[in-house]
Amino acid sequence: MENILYKGGVGEITEKKSRFIATVLKVTSESEAQAEINRLKKQYWDARHNCYAYVIGNAGEITRCSDDGEPSGTAGRPILDIITRANVQDCLVVVTRYFGGTLLGTGGLVRAYSQATQAGLAASVICSKSHGVFLDISCDYSSIGKIQYITSQMDIPVLDTVYGECVITKLIVPLDAKDAFVKKVNNETAASALMDFHDEADYIIVDGQALTF
Repeated sequence: MENILYKGGVGEITEKKSRFIATVLKVTSESEAQAEINRLKKQYWDARHNCYAYVIGNAGEITRCSDDGEPSGTAGRPILDIITRANVQDCLVVVTRYFGGTLLGTGGLVRAYSQATQAGLAASVICSKSHGVFLDISCDYSSIGKIQYITSQMDIPVLDTVYGECVITKLIVPLDAKDAFVKKVNNETAASALMDFHDEADYIIVDGQALTF
């Protein structure tokens, strides 16, 4: 399952008096990533290093990383490895280092840049992306409680509920749960609920609400 960076964040660690500040940003192109990298380099102009990595594309088609003067493989690659393990797409992480006067060694640098990246991701809002199909269910008032129970039990996102002569519930149903959901609704309502499926879409859950795109 892919993860979406919904909102970036900033995390910081200190290692032997060196400050490592990880800035996490959502980017959708290399030009956008480079513009953000340049902006942060200007913001942290007095820092010793601004190392970075980014992953762009639904399948991570574009990946880049930079040690920005740190020993080869001690900064950019560890940052990229953490992003890749988290399976986050369209994500840029820039780790700014203010040197504290003590050399950390190769292993120490790898650990510090990895931990800073983890702190940045922990300060961000990352959501799992699902693929579903829009569904309108029309039912009578005696059945709505059963449908609400099923949606709650199966974690089916409810987009809206309209109360009129009948009750219309608008949902997005994960494709891998579609057959099981239809079966449960038919069983619980004696097949009296009318189900109208529409287009498919990707979605994430943020603060209990489904956001589609």
